[in-house]
Amino acid sequence: MLVGGLGTRLRPLTNRLPKPLIPVMGKPLMMHVVDALPPEVDEIIIPVSYKRDMMEDYIARTKMPVKITIADEPEPRGTGGAVKNVEELIDRDDTFLVLNGDIVASVDLSEFISFHKAKGGIASMTLWEVEDPEPFGVAQLNEDGRIVRFQEKPSREEAFSKLINAGAYALQPEVLDEIGPGFVSMEREVFPKILPKGMYGFGFDGHWLDCGTSEGVIGAHVTLMEEYGSYIAESAYTYNTNLMRPFCIEPDCRIVNALIGPGTYIGGGSVILDDSKISNSVLLPGARIGRDCELDNCIIDENTKVTHGTKCRNKILTNPIETG
Repeated sequence: MLVGGLGTRLRPLTNRLPKPLIPVMGKPLMMHVVDALPPEVDEIIIPVSYKRDMMEDYIARTKMPVKITIADEPEPRGTGGAVKNVEELIDRDDTFLVLNGDIVASVDLSEFISFHKAKGGIASMTLWEVEDPEPFGVAQLNEDGRIVRFQEKPSREEAFSKLINAGAYALQPEVLDEIGPGFVSMEREVFPKILPKGMYGFGFDGHWLDCGTSEGVIGAHVTLMEEYGSYIAESAYTYNTNLMRPFCIEPDCRIVNALIGPGTYIGGGSVILDDSKISNSVLLPGARIGRDCELDNCIIDENTKVTHGTKCRNKILTNPIETG
């Protein structure tokens, strides 16, 4: 599971937490990936450098479905280099998966593994269709599902497909021999090299959510709330509050004379006072929103107090108190 990097696009939230532990719908981001793993997986290897102690502590106190091995990654190595760094921990006798740890997706990984083995290639990649492929790696398939061209982050004019790399790979052990030392990009250096040996693309339906940015984290909440349905916990208290779907209000929240939603997730124990309006935002547990606040497209960190009259958009607010 690739969880490397400092999560710079999610600062200041990632000054406190490593990106894999950022909550999405009340569950750490990495656990959305772990919980989607099929029975075929018997061990997860996680190369970690940033805030390793927090990762180890979380794993130690959490019941995991399979063995978790934390590997040291003392410096950034890229997606390919991170895999090469743990080569000695990978079983060379069978297929292995490489999964981006900041993606929440509805892909059935058992079906993906079966697809890969049926095709008999050296590698397979999950694919997702988007309108704008420019920020992603783009794949072109032939009629048999084989990837015949792959290009990382093409310009809009150069993009030859709307099928993008969805961040899950099924690989044969021979791929490890194609990864050189040092910093290596799987997407730019390894995939183009192994295309002639047979690389296939697996599309799927449902959802694909990139949680590497604040917009992505908020968008993931909105999509999942739409799929799961809006929800108010029994122990939450709301008075004279207008709720616009989709929304989610977790236990022990207190909301008075407010406008909530659409697209708002409110973590457990949060308080929102009179005349505040919150839309398209995520409040982590224990957030305190004062009177007459307006928050749009914001993430409010755990136990953060937002002072009366704060007006802000497109921000991540953390302690100490921040005002608009």
